[in-house]
Amino acid sequence: MKHEDFLEAYLQDRCKIVEEALERYLPGKDNEPRELHAAMHYSVFAGGKRIRPILCLASAEACGGDLAPVMPVACALELIHTYSLIHDDLPSMDNDDFRRGKPTSHKVFGEATAILAGDALLTEAFALLSRAEKIRLAAERRLAVIQEIALAAGAAGMVGGQALDIRTDQQAPDIGALTDMHRRKTGALIMAAVKTGALIAGANDRKLSALAGYANHIGIAFQIADDILNVEGDETLMGKSTGSDAALGKVTCASLLGLEAAKARLAEEVGAATACIASFDARALPLRAIARFIMERKS
Repeated sequence: MKHEDFLEAYLQDRCKIVEEALERYLPGKDNEPRELHAAMHYSVFAGGKRIRPILCLASAEACGGDLAPVMPVACALELIHTYSLIHDDLPSMDNDDFRRGKPTSHKVFGEATAILAGDALLTEAFALLSRAEKIRLAAERRLAVIQEIALAAGAAGMVGGQALDIRTDQQAPDIGALTDMHRRKTGALIMAAVKTGALIAGANDRKLSALAGYANHIGIAFQIADDILNVEGDETLMGKSTGSDAALGKVTCASLLGLEAAKARLAEEVGAATACIASFDARALPLRAIARFIMERKS
């Protein structure tokens, strides 16, 4: 099977089982208050590649683990990611009208309900992570998973990265500061996805270190790819407008280095990621394929 065919089949299969699980774990959209739950469902099921939960599952597989005990954690990561997108699209942040080809949450439900939907998804994620009947792990290991995700989502990780991103509107960073921002804003939750999948599968310290290196590089690569697509991506494929970074005066890898240098940096990060897991056997094939997908994606 060709690389492209394998990856497409793998992503489609994993996306399907993640979405089925999200349907089971998320409170029903007819629950009261109905508008809040409708807004939560609208954003969670508005499409998307489910890369973070799929990375969590693929990391567990690479370490010889089963999918069942990992699935609630994978879904919690997607709920956190979706909350971050709802807030990121708000007028006070990136002010986006469309996400994945559909009107953003605040355009459909209003700003107040969109903010609350994001808040609810974040809280729901940790409610899911704390449920012993869903995550059948020893309490110590379950606590380690929760801590890993909490640190990745908060001021030390994703939220801190978003704060740094806002600051770049007023003060242009150098490439080191920009990379640090990328590592927090985008990379932290990707790191958590890869590490928690491995933790649940019982990976040893050597494998955890190798996977952390892989996650570090693909997290940076993912944001560089986003920066490039914002300049030259196909709006139809992306489901949102391009050129928004330049219009907002945001400093990105593409604007700081130039498009060709940014593409070279992207290829370097992906190459470094795959080198980190060179010692893994064929069970890590999905991780290698996802790294290449990040470099070649069109949306």
